Amino acid sequence: MNYLKYSAYLKEKYGEKVYKIPINLPGTCPNRDGACGTGGCAFCGESGAGFEAQSSILPVREQLKRNIEVISPKYKANKFIAYFQNYTGTYMELSTFQKTVNEALIESVVGVSISTRPDYVGEPYLEVLDKIKEKGIDVEIELGLQSININTLNRINRGHGLAEFIEAVTRIKRHGFTICAHLIGNLPWDTEADFIEAGRIMSVLGIDSLKIHSLYILEGTEMGKWYKEGAFNIIDPETYIDRVIYFLRCIDPNIAIQRLFARGPEAETLFCNWGMSWRRLQNQLDAKMIAENYKQGDLYKIGGGN
Repeated sequence: MNYLKYSAYLKEKYGEKVYKIPINLPGTCPNRDGACGTGGCAFCGESGAGFEAQSSILPVREQLKRNIEVISPKYKANKFIAYFQNYTGTYMELSTFQKTVNEALIESVVGVSISTRPDYVGEPYLEVLDKIKEKGIDVEIELGLQSININTLNRINRGHGLAEFIEAVTRIKRHGFTICAHLIGNLPWDTEADFIEAGRIMSVLGIDSLKIHSLYILEGTEMGKWYKEGAFNIIDPETYIDRVIYFLRCIDPNIAIQRLFARGPEAETLFCNWGMSWRRLQNQLDAKMIAENYKQGDLYKIGGGN
């Protein structure tokens, strides 16, 4: 493969296939309830990112058990990462956070992944995860960023800037945890230069893996309202594929790629992947990289260090 897929990264790390299991927790986000903002991100639906997971009313271990029973025979995986996916994974009482994460430490789990905001990664929560790591469980923090452009971040009501992201990365790295960053590759207010520079910044910061999302738009969101009003344009799929390929060529070849296209909840979706399956778009991107012999990192150069 012409770029480092997360599945290959995990297989190299653990010596066998490892699958990431989503865990859905009841809760909310500080950008919804007034702690740091109201209304939430302009693109975020009421279910957050947990629409592909089990019901949030189920205990953590029950969610893991049910998913493993399906995934293990289907994908021939025996090791798993417990992925606390929905809303802001560190936005709960510290004692609740500690109890919740420890509930995921069943025998086949080799790692935990906590999805959260860069402005809500408090040291006490990282210290809880230090204790998890001491048990031989790997810890990954997923940080939503979406864009490096402060004007875009303000437009989509993120409630933080690039500075908060950099500060969070610096502190998390001190604890020795791996970091996955989330970016949206085709936000209407970002240029291609914004997106490419975001990749270069991720490389300089030593981000371990990336999730690149193609924008999907949900009914009932602020962005859904703008979309129906025709307030912005979305680049075509060919341009998006070319943009993502250029992005991959400009980043550190050691960054693992967890995702390049988004998947949205069908019943609520106004726009997702230009009406095509993410797999079809993924295959087009892979085929073009192979045909043109493009490689992740073949254009990567930062300053005088290289």
